[in-house]
Amino acid sequence: MTVEITDFAPTITVTGVIAAQIQSELSFRVSGKIRERLANVGEPVTANQILARLDPDEQQAELQSAEAGVKSAEALFHQTTANFERQKSLLATGNTTRRDHDQAEANQRSAQAQLEQARGQLASARDQLSYTELRAGADGIIVGLSAEAGQVVTQAQPVYTLARDGARDAVFNVHEWGLANVAMDKGLTVSLVSDPAVKTIGDVRLISPAVDPSNMTVTVKVGLRETPPAMVLGSLVNGTGPMKQHKVFLLPWGAIFELDGKPAVWVVDPRSSTVSLKPVVIDRYNRDSIAVTGGIEPGQTVVTAGVQMLRPGQKVEIVAERKP
Repeated sequence: MTVEITDFAPTITVTGVIAAQIQSELSFRVSGKIRERLANVGEPVTANQILARLDPDEQQAELQSAEAGVKSAEALFHQTTANFERQKSLLATGNTTRRDHDQAEANQRSAQAQLEQARGQLASARDQLSYTELRAGADGIIVGLSAEAGQVVTQAQPVYTLARDGARDAVFNVHEWGLANVAMDKGLTVSLVSDPAVKTIGDVRLISPAVDPSNMTVTVKVGLRETPPAMVLGSLVNGTGPMKQHKVFLLPWGAIFELDGKPAVWVVDPRSSTVSLKPVVIDRYNRDSIAVTGGIEPGQTVVTAGVQMLRPGQKVEIVAERKP
């Protein structure tokens, strides 16, 4: 065949998984021992649903102490208030001194402040008791579990991972070369690996700024415009997008030979009809062709069949041209 330069824009396909756009770690706001766990991985949960409980004995004791403190403060406040009211009446009739009146007023204000402080401590104790219950912050699905009943956990230690209902991402680990050569970041096709007929369209939503040192790839999150019911969390999907267009020679697989362990092709001299082996630079291996970017020139004739039978300087006969 006579080779010519062709505009080439192949597609790139990578495999990833379906994940929630919003995923959060759920943890207790106080330390303690887990008394019971009420949700398992894979279960759907609703907002404010109780997922686990800590042993509340310590918090209940603090609550009882705070309640007793409020009652004591209320009794003192009532006593000082009554005394202050008496002093006001006596001062109006001239039967007490200004000093005793002012002291009664100060005692009443002090008791009021103590009551407000006790009520604040009671509210805090109630909050601490409520923190022994771990609740879901939103509707979603439990996708991770990090603690079991009987385990002692610290404040803010993750217990569950919640994937919130709503938008979904297709998450891919892409080599830097792929990122640099993809022609677009919107309107990408995402399909199920198990059933390619299940497809949707997505747009690149997030590209990690750092390369993962374990596999030298970059995490790319593609937000799905619509999520088919079959694309459940954790489903394997293929993401396909066009690469940047560039100039190549497209050769059939049968044209490729080897020279010193590197790819090469047999080029025919048009004057002598003899062949010589030329190393080539391969850009990409396709299903039915090979894209070559260097080593040959436009208009040259390349052998596409029987290359294993040739030797340098051998004379050949051209029988027919083949299209790539």
